[in-house]
Amino acid sequence: MTSKARDTRDMTVVVTGATGRTGSRVADAARAAGLTVRPASRAQGFDWRDRSTWADTLRGADAAYLVFPTDVGSPEATHAVGLLAHEAVALGVRRLVLLSSRGEERARPTEEALRESGADWTVVRAAWFAQNFSEGPLVAELRESGELVFPGGAVREPFVDLRDVAEVVVAALTDGERYAGRALTVSGPRLLTFGEAVAQIAAATGRELSYRAVTARQYGPNLAAFGVPEPEVEFLVELFESLLDGRNAYLSDGVREVLGREPRDFGDFVRETAATGVWKP
Repeated sequence: MTSKARDTRDMTVVVTGATGRTGSRVADAARAAGLTVRPASRAQGFDWRDRSTWADTLRGADAAYLVFPTDVGSPEATHAVGLLAHEAVALGVRRLVLLSSRGEERARPTEEALRESGADWTVVRAAWFAQNFSEGPLVAELRESGELVFPGGAVREPFVDLRDVAEVVVAALTDGERYAGRALTVSGPRLLTFGEAVAQIAAATGRELSYRAVTARQYGPNLAAFGVPEPEVEFLVELFESLLDGRNAYLSDGVREVLGREPRDFGDFVRETAATGVWKP
């Protein structure tokens, strides 16, 4: 048995957002690596906004994956991540991995709150998720209207597969000495515009799908229609205005560095996902 197997075979990892887009995949990857997963979501009695639920979730665990339910760059996220990280360290859970956003300057205070906790921390900064096209409000637009309206303009983004993000997170959780105190930046292997991404989905599904670019300000009513609270709508409008300005039109090598292979390609994601029928009307 390898030393890594000895170190992780009895490791218990708290996974916040365990029923969500990223947390569910981190939980799957952690189980595949032989870890014991302690899911942390409202269904299991954990609530980011209720500190009384934290201790029972954290106590006795070896590590935790932190993903805040709204944007990592919000002041609420900074406050909650800082408090939870300090509580985790006090309970003996020193290994913490935070999901952050590539190119989002507003996320830096949340990352700093994690660093100041005294934890053995790692930040994973991810590009735009490929799965945002297949899960959540965007997929409903494509499926029902055949059109994606979004403030992505013609900027290019290296869409990253969430399975790669999850495997990087698990590597960071289990190989603390190598990745502690570092920010790992992950992306897909090539740059695509949002229009090119929709065109690939159209080709894979045989449907006529289109992309219509709008400004971030024009997109505000769409967010409200998705049920986003008004204060968060304004935050996201301002976030899109900055994040979707071309600053992320480059590749990052975090997947290759951590996993020793190329990231999954967006085209492969599209072909696999089209077979599930998620984009069919």
